[in-house]
Amino acid sequence: MTTLTCFKAYDIRGKLETELNEEIAYKVGRAYGQIYKPTQIVVGCDVRLSSESLKQATIQGLNDAGVNVLDLGMTGTEEVYFGAFHLDVQGGIEVTASHNPMDYNGMKLVRENSRPISADTGLKEIQALAETNQFEDVTTKGTTTHYNILPEFVEHLLTYIQPEKIRPLKLVVNAGNGAAGHVIDALEAQFKEKNIPIEFVKIHHEADGTFPNGIPNPLLVENRASTSEAVLEHKADMGIAWDGDFDRCFLFDEKGQFIEGYYIVGLLAQAFLLQKSGEKIVHDPRLVWNTLDIVEKYQGTAVQSKSGHAFIKQIMREENAVYGGEMSAHHYFRDFAYCDSGMIPWLLVSALLSETQQSLSSLVENMIAKFPCSGEINFKVSDTKTVIQRIFDHYSVAQPSIDQTDGVSLDFGTWRLNIRASNTEPLLRLNIEVRAGAAGRSLQSYVEEVTALITA
Repeated sequence: MTTLTCFKAYDIRGKLETELNEEIAYKVGRAYGQIYKPTQIVVGCDVRLSSESLKQATIQGLNDAGVNVLDLGMTGTEEVYFGAFHLDVQGGIEVTASHNPMDYNGMKLVRENSRPISADTGLKEIQALAETNQFEDVTTKGTTTHYNILPEFVEHLLTYIQPEKIRPLKLVVNAGNGAAGHVIDALEAQFKEKNIPIEFVKIHHEADGTFPNGIPNPLLVENRASTSEAVLEHKADMGIAWDGDFDRCFLFDEKGQFIEGYYIVGLLAQAFLLQKSGEKIVHDPRLVWNTLDIVEKYQGTAVQSKSGHAFIKQIMREENAVYGGEMSAHHYFRDFAYCDSGMIPWLLVSALLSETQQSLSSLVENMIAKFPCSGEINFKVSDTKTVIQRIFDHYSVAQPSIDQTDGVSLDFGTWRLNIRASNTEPLLRLNIEVRAGAAGRSLQSYVEEVTALITA
């Protein structure tokens, strides 16, 4: 029996040929079909050169397990999510490696109503069956039909804004030669038809699996200049850049400044609560003060969750929360079956700019001024438990309030820190925030103090 190393905590991801190939993709499709026995599911793929053949192999496996497939063609992950809750199907698979290197690919799997399939909700069972090859013979094979989900997907996206309230905006959009471009083109056509005064400046727009401008991953600082420079050159109101499968978007203000994901959670909370107060907003524990401040100001209820999509989606369902956000640029929406989307956030921010009549920089700079933060700082350490205990011991004399929802959060009133071990690498992740004016010390001095403890 071969052990398949491409199965991860939340999805399938691996090096082409050695960890993931058409034979393995076929087995994944076959195993999905045998375990869940859906009548029909949706399947799509990103723009990578290997994605189409891996998708076809997956579809063959599903058909051989008796499953009918709606082939959505080249899509972003959220188009598959949308299809899985919007159409009469019982699940979906997107073939994508998102922002991984060129020689990688992968898959994201969901069940009916786009419920995630991860290691603790079925992915291990799919792996076990794919490894043992104990596939049942099926008398009736499934069929494959091509289906264009784009018109319905765009119609859904437009429900997040009120067209008559949108003021004229110029937006730089950077698809990174990934899958986002075709959705932007379809939205642009609808904006023209409905007289929504949003104008796009498109860069790296064409889908191109050779990624001539590098792998689309705007989290990397070196990948941000093209968007930032285009915003300044075209005097745009906002810049938007996506990763390869566009389930995450990254925003730049009109000064070309990259906005930390933490503050975008605040913006989206504000956008929803302006539409309807009293809603619940889910956030992760790494940085919290700005989110709590905004949710309270606009009369919502903040709910804390461990970070990671499986935890946030679960809490959102339990609490009926309208929105959940992580500082890692994953944003989840109740009306989108609690899935993450990279298209809904910038539409909501466009609506917020129109509603508040403020620039994006002024909205964000107000937040940063009140609650400066370090952003996530990563440290390579051999023994994460020992280092966390050292920090704990050092600060115990100050009697901070302690929260262990995710790693350890210590709140000293004027500043707080969260430190947690990475689930996937030998890394410690540190986040620090301060209340401006209250601490009497700079953010940087706290960062240096904690860094010294970690590296001691």
